[in-house]
Amino acid sequence: MTLFFNKRDLVVPGDLLAEGDYELGENVYRIGDKIYATRVGLFELKDSKVSVIALNSFYVPKPGDVVIGDVVDIGVGSWAVDIRAPRLAILRAVDALGKPFRPDKQELSRFLTVGDTIIAKVKAYDRTRSPLLTLSEPGLGKVTSGRIVRITPSKVPRLIGRKGSMISMLKRETGCKIVIGMNGVVLVRCKRPEDEELLVEAIEKIERESHVEGLTDRIAMMIRRRKGLGA
Repeated sequence: MTLFFNKRDLVVPGDLLAEGDYELGENVYRIGDKIYATRVGLFELKDSKVSVIALNSFYVPKPGDVVIGDVVDIGVGSWAVDIRAPRLAILRAVDALGKPFRPDKQELSRFLTVGDTIIAKVKAYDRTRSPLLTLSEPGLGKVTSGRIVRITPSKVPRLIGRKGSMISMLKRETGCKIVIGMNGVVLVRCKRPEDEELLVEAIEKIERESHVEGLTDRIAMMIRRRKGLGA
């Protein structure tokens, strides 16, 4: 009997989890004496039962993804950032500052501290280590204004829409700026509080009704009615 993952390791559909006379739990299947994953999730072994805990509400990082996260810890030369993934992400000083960092002469807390929110890009990731982030591109960095909205990461494509149709409509109808993190964290900036409230309500409605046909038109009509612009 052989296990190919440790408890709480991240697995994806098709991964070979175990070989031998194990019991089947949730989100797995057997071919011969081999057990495979059917869902993205965390490997679990309990009482000889192999399972995958599905990560519906978690984000699986991909290099190149833009994410929005919270700084939760500071090390000697890096920050730990919560991006709603199974593991905390790492932002190294060199990837944030764009130059070598001298811990004997500088303190990281001068640049970012615990509780700060950042817009970052996933620089590297595989299932054997924590995601690495970078702030080395335009538009990335510390969030200094706006409101954060959190949705289920799997609903992000619906919020963007086909060829960007939904997000373009939201920006056009509300006049707000919107930054979507692929981890399901959305930053909205509006000139008027009432527009901000309306936009947040629209985003939450999109998450709830992501399965509904013609949702883009329905949301546009809702916004126009609330703004007194008619259908």
